[in-house]
Amino acid sequence: MEDERERAELVAAGRRLAERRLVVGTAGNLSVRMGDRVLVTPTGGDLGRLTAEMITVVDLASGAVRAGELEPTSELPLHLAVYRATGAGAVAHAHAPASIAVGCTLDELPPVHYNTVLLGGVVRVAGYATFGSAELAANVMAALSGRHAALMRNHGSLACGDTVGHACERLELLEWLAEVYCRAAAIGTPRLLGDGELAAVAAELSRRGYGAPRPLR
Repeated sequence: MEDERERAELVAAGRRLAERRLVVGTAGNLSVRMGDRVLVTPTGGDLGRLTAEMITVVDLASGAVRAGELEPTSELPLHLAVYRATGAGAVAHAHAPASIAVGCTLDELPPVHYNTVLLGGVVRVAGYATFGSAELAANVMAALSGRHAALMRNHGSLACGDTVGHACERLELLEWLAEVYCRAAAIGTPRLLGDGELAAVAAELSRRGYGAPRPLR
């Protein structure tokens, strides 16, 4: 099977999100792009019990099923919209509680920690639309512009990356940032980082090659 590795990565990512409680039951979905094809999790599928055989392959251009026995996730239009507009290699969508809480109350996730820059900047909240709709896909794409992740009002969160593991890392970071904000707001008024401070962090991360181990110089 030519896509055996990608299927295995999707299965591992699904279990990872379930174990860390970013998804519960059938909430959330994952996909990986392979050229002109997209491997995607099925509608009604429990990500914590996903198997390689449950993955459906669809055409990137049309969304038509090219392989598989299960109907693809209802959020397929959203996944395809990301791939058609960006160079992302994978997309992860979850119904993580802190992310939902922020998306229910704010228009963006306030920058309470400098790791905000790892998501491309302050994370925006996409306007509400019915799940699986073209309108939702358009709203999320607007919020995702220039970013690696977005919140979805009264719905959940989405992140993209080079691999599905990378997308999940960003989704987990987004949930962590949302949780930090919620805890800070419960204590008092959070002190936020300004644009200049975030820019300085971005420059320093770039200078240091932050995010990957490296040998001593």
